[in-house]
Amino acid sequence: MTITFYKYQGTGNDFVMIDNREGIFSHDTNLVARMCNRKFGIGADGLILIENHDELDFEMIYFNADGSQSLCGNGSRCAVSFAHFLGIAKDSTRFLTIDGEYEANLKEDLVCLHMRDQQKLKSFNSHYFLNNGSPHHIEFVDQADAQDVFTQGAAVRYSDTYKPNGTNVNFVEIKEGNSIFVRTYERGVEDETLSCGTGIAASALAAADKGLKSPIAIEAKGGKLEVRFDHNDDQSFSNIWLIGPAEQVFVGQFDI
Repeated sequence: MTITFYKYQGTGNDFVMIDNREGIFSHDTNLVARMCNRKFGIGADGLILIENHDELDFEMIYFNADGSQSLCGNGSRCAVSFAHFLGIAKDSTRFLTIDGEYEANLKEDLVCLHMRDQQKLKSFNSHYFLNNGSPHHIEFVDQADAQDVFTQGAAVRYSDTYKPNGTNVNFVEIKEGNSIFVRTYERGVEDETLSCGTGIAASALAAADKGLKSPIAIEAKGGKLEVRFDHNDDQSFSNIWLIGPAEQVFVGQFDI
């Protein structure tokens, strides 16, 4: 059977998108991995199904490139843009993810995703850790460009500390003008990606713990985003928004 797919990207984080409201695509993780393969498939960091939901505008089923599942921030923003394209999401939308219900707004070419509130961050001697739907290890470095993200990220991702499920690993450089540069090794992709939405949101909150103020401008290798939030007196965070572009790249067909 041949299906139609759409390719979307959010600051270089790219996804295969499928309108699955009629249930034509089974949740076959081997097929997901084949479609996401950059040599033998379409090529993507993940695959997203848009499905019906009885109460919300839609349900987003997200798979990493290896078929595993987690919350994906940029994937969620791309899913909102795709759902808007399909006519099932308006400029303000509510949808279901593996991490529960989320809301988002579309403002011109930007998709703004409302993230979960966070309690006081876990701070260690050399890093921060938080889970905002996906687990994130965050290290602040002097020169993010100089980091061997693949080797260093994999070492942390597979370390005893994070067994058995592993973690995403972010290398963050504080820049001038209340901004940061973030590079991420993504679990499930098992490589550096050009951008990681949940990692960028997590890194922005860790930077706020070091004194940066909302809104924080973020540079990723794939483009620019912004994170807005309220930093409360008890050091918790609320009203967290991940803001950035999401665009359709092309449409194609794939034999399954």
